Amino acid sequence: MVNYFSSDFKLGILGGGQLGKMLLYETRKYDVQAFVMDPSDEAPCKISSNYFQQGDLMDYKTVLNFGRKVDVLTFEIESVNVLALKQLESEGIKVYPSSKTLEKIQDKSIQKKFFTDNNIPTATFSAFKSKAEFLNALNEAKLKLPLVWKSATGGYDGRGVMVLRSQKDLQEIPEGACIAEDMIPFKNELAVIVARNPSGEMRTYPVVEMEFHPLSNQVEYVICPARIDDAVAQKARKLAETVSEAFQHVGLLAVEMFQTKDDDILVNEVAPRPHNSGHFTIEASYTNQFEQHLRAVLDLPLGNTESKVGAIMLNLAGEENYTGPAIYQNIEKILQMPGVTPHIYGKKTTRPFRKMGHITIINKDLKVAHEIAEKVKKTIKVISIK
Repeated sequence: MVNYFSSDFKLGILGGGQLGKMLLYETRKYDVQAFVMDPSDEAPCKISSNYFQQGDLMDYKTVLNFGRKVDVLTFEIESVNVLALKQLESEGIKVYPSSKTLEKIQDKSIQKKFFTDNNIPTATFSAFKSKAEFLNALNEAKLKLPLVWKSATGGYDGRGVMVLRSQKDLQEIPEGACIAEDMIPFKNELAVIVARNPSGEMRTYPVVEMEFHPLSNQVEYVICPARIDDAVAQKARKLAETVSEAFQHVGLLAVEMFQTKDDDILVNEVAPRPHNSGHFTIEASYTNQFEQHLRAVLDLPLGNTESKVGAIMLNLAGEENYTGPAIYQNIEKILQMPGVTPHIYGKKTTRPFRKMGHITIINKDLKVAHEIAEKVKKTIKVISIK
C-alpha cells in the first residue's frame, strides 16, 4: 500500500476555488501533500496548498505539465482539458474521476444521452448544435413552450440554465450548443452524493432537499434529511447507486434529482466532485464529503456517511447591488445564534450572486434549524463600500 501520509506522495488538484480549499482541510489533517493549479493568482486554495501554480485549466500543455508533477490527480471543477487527462492516464498517472467519466459529464447533451442509453430515468430532451437550430425547432413546432433551456457546456452555479415561458424569453438565449428539456411537474428537487473508490466500495449520503433562489437559480437552502417518505428516500439512494455504477466513477458523484408528483425519481444532472449539496456534512456527518473524496481517490476505506444531527445549509452570496471588496455585514450577530457555523471562502471581491461562503445550521429538530436559518438569511449580508 502507498504511504500517502507525511511522505513524498503528491495529490494534484485542478481548480483552486472553495471546493479545493475545503478539500485542503482534509489533506492538512492527514498530512498529504497537495499541489493545486488555478487560473487566478488569488484563488482560495493558494494560502493552504503545499504548491500552487497559476495556469489555464483548459490548456493542454499546462494541464499535462502540472499533472506530471503529481502521483494522483483530481479536480474540483469540470472545465479542465480532457485530452491532457487522457495523456496523463496513458503515462501511468492516476486521474480520479477518470477522463472517460468527465468526458461523459462535461457536455450536457452527452450526459443526457448517457442517461437514456443506460435506462436512467430523466426528463425528455432534445439536443441542438446551435442557437439557430434550437430556434428553428421551435418555429417548426418540434418543441413547444414552456421548456427548460440549458447550455451544453460551461454552465455553473445556476448559469447556463433558463426556463423559457414566452417568445420574449428567447431574446436572452446566448449562442452555442444547447439542450431543451420538458418541464417536470415536481414536488421536490433532491440530491444524493455517492462515494466510490477504485476497489468498487460505494456509499451514499442521506437524501437532501434543495430550495433554489428564484433570480440567481442557485441553491439557497440544502436540507438534510430531506422531508420525504422513507420509501422515496430509499428509491433515490438506489437510483444514485445505479448512476454511479453506470459511470464507474471514482471519487464523489453528486446526483441531482426531481421527485415528481407521482413520487417517481428522475435524474436531472450529475457533478463528479464535492458539491454544494454536501457542504452540510462538515458539521453534520460522521465523515464529511471532502474527507470522503480524499479517501475515495486514494483508494482508502470509505467513511460512515450517516448524519449525527439534522442540518440546513444556506449559501452566502453577494447582494444584488454591490461589487467590490467584500464586507460581511452582521456576521457577529449570526455567531451568537445556536448551532450556526459560517464558512468564508476567501474571495476578496463580491459581486451580485457570487458564492462568497456558506453557513450551516445544525439542530436535532429540523424545524428549529429552519427557523434559525431564516433568521441567519435575513441578518447576514455580503456587501461592499459603494
